[in-house]
Amino acid sequence: MLRSSGLVNKGKSSRPRLHMVLSAPRPASEQKVAPALKDVLSRAAAASKQANLKKPPRLVAVSKTKPKELVQEAYDAGQRDFGENYVQEISEKAPQLPQDIKWHFIGHLQSNKAKAVVDAVPNLTVVETVDSVKLANKLNTAVKGRDRGPLDIYVQVNTSGEESKFGVEPQDCVSLAEHVHKECDLLRFAGLMTIGQQDYTSRPEDFQCLAKCREEVCQALSLQLDDVELSMGMSGDFEQATEAGSTNIRVGSTIFGKRDYTGSKPTDANEQMTEQAEKSMQH
Repeated sequence: MLRSSGLVNKGKSSRPRLHMVLSAPRPASEQKVAPALKDVLSRAAAASKQANLKKPPRLVAVSKTKPKELVQEAYDAGQRDFGENYVQEISEKAPQLPQDIKWHFIGHLQSNKAKAVVDAVPNLTVVETVDSVKLANKLNTAVKGRDRGPLDIYVQVNTSGEESKFGVEPQDCVSLAEHVHKECDLLRFAGLMTIGQQDYTSRPEDFQCLAKCREEVCQALSLQLDDVELSMGMSGDFEQATEAGSTNIRVGSTIFGKRDYTGSKPTDANEQMTEQAEKSMQH
């Protein structure tokens, strides 16, 4: 049964941050969510079987830019793990949906937004994109005083070496994971995450790089391989990622249909200026 449910940054995304309309009518061309969800689960299970793995990966249904009604459809079909990329969007969407949803934050998170996302989403399960000591510390502080258990953290690794990508360099992965594991008492180091190349697909070398990083982290922290998730694989390559050992795949458009950015508006100017300032300091 498929489980449904990074140190100074090297790369930076040039994509504008957008605030989405969360409750818009679904376009007539929008595919049905439940059959698409079932198909992804089936394909991931088949890839897992092909690779003789113990179990299929967890599926995180990526619902960014999609209205809450589509998330509810996937929830009604049995899905429980959902991913969002933007703080404002998840902050508005999560309170309107079932509280047993396990939210994964999978977009770049500015350190000054750590408290906002933790405060707004009590059922935030994991932040998959921790790429600096500063962000880890901010998240650890944000969890203090909240009536919740430790927040799971994945360290994001830039396996492709692209300037456009956030994430620590592979050689810096161990030190950041060690910081989270030993210095952040309210965070739980739970895995590693990587994003594909410009076309959001990954080469086998990228998957192999993340797996090697896991081996090094486990050796340094005396952890078992099964204790550390590998979050890799998206709509264009989740089957290949599964065969390469991914335990957590992030699939959006294949389930919810192509993203429509009409009706979107940029986030406020202060947020954009803050992000630009952070980027300039990271060069």
